[in-house]
Parts: sequence; C-alpha cells; structure tokens
Amino acid sequence: MTSILTNVAAMAALQTLRGIDSNMEETQARVSSGLRVGTASDNAAYWSIATTMRSDNMALSAVQDALGLGAAKVDTAYAGMENAVEVVKEIRAKLVAATEDGVDKAKIQEEIEQLKQQLTSIATAASFSGENWLQADLTAPVTKSVVGSFVRDSSGVVSVKTIDYVLDGNSVLFDTVGNNGILDKVYDVSESSVTLSINTGGVVSEHTVAA
Repeated sequence: MTSILTNVAAMAALQTLRGIDSNMEETQARVSSGLRVGTASDNAAYWSIATTMRSDNMALSAVQDALGLGAAKVDTAYAGMENAVEVVKEIRAKLVAATEDGVDKAKIQEEIEQLKQQLTSIATAASFSGENWLQADLTAPVTKSVVGSFVRDSSGVVSVKTIDYVLDGNSVLFDTVGNNGILDKVYDVSESSVTLSINTGGVVSEHTVAA
C-alpha cells in the first residue's frame, strides 16, 4: 500500500540491493564449489545427472586402481614365465649337447641341476601382493580373479566384471605339495619309452611316448 510517507526511490534501491545480495551469495557458492549446479535447488535434472557422474567417476577411479593391481599380478607372472622359458631352452641345449660323444656328462648334469634351481627361484620370486601364479598348492584347481571392467546397464544398475584365471597343472610351473606342476610332473623313463603322469583339473592321466 502506498502512502505519502513511502519513499519509492528508497524502496527500489532496497529491492535492487536485496537482488544483488542474493546474486552475490549464488556467485560465491559457485566460486567456492566450482559447480554451476551445486544443489538440487539450482537445477534438479542437472544435479541428478551430475551426482550420478561424480559417483561413477569415483567408482571408475577405484576400478582403475584395481585394474592396475590386476595388471601388475599378470605382468609378474608373465615375466616369470618368460624367464622360465629361457632357462628351459638352456636345459634343452645342454641335453642335446649331452648326446655328443666325448662330453663330460657329469659336468652337464651339474649345470642342469643349477638351472633347475634357477627355475625354482624364478617361480618363487614371481609373487605380487601375496599371490603367486607360478607356484601353488594344486591339490585342487584354484581360481584367481582380477577386475576387468566397470559396467552400468540401461536400467542404471552398476556392476564390476572380473576375469578369471585357473591355477592348475596346465598353468602352474611348480606344485608346492605334490608333482602336478608343468615342471615337476612325474616321468617314468625306460629304454624304450617315457611315461608322463599329467594332472588336469585334479584328474591324473598317463601318457606313454615311445623312445
């Protein structure tokens, strides 16, 4: 209600100052948070999208860390396996040399024993974060899992996918409680044949190769 005591100019100035103060508060909030939409009251739709994206970003960061850990485990096992392959090549070369006439077979055997110890050392050292994929108890197959991906489906449900790797007689170099690893399987040798006892998933089968 307007009266003769009303100062229209002063009321307009006050209204302007209140608007400026409100805008200043909004600007300060944006500057301090770095976000144009910081609360649901700013823009409910954008705020919901931004909140979901921030949540996904945190999840992706955790998945990235897990991927790095999984990659380190795989790299450790891979490097150990490559080193083992090179040592096995050396053993094969010495076995070929031992077939030649006039060689010191005792010396070659001694060198082979040293290489076998080197293989054991390689397998033992191939451990990362408390896990060793080249040397394990093969009483039963063991499944190891590493994080593979982060997925959000069309309904918004989030899940983390893993990649499984089975430790058994076909993937582990040495069995810590038996002779079921790739390099510690049992071989029965005779003049006419070689018999291999192979453990596959806990099932032992024998294969005979004629000499």
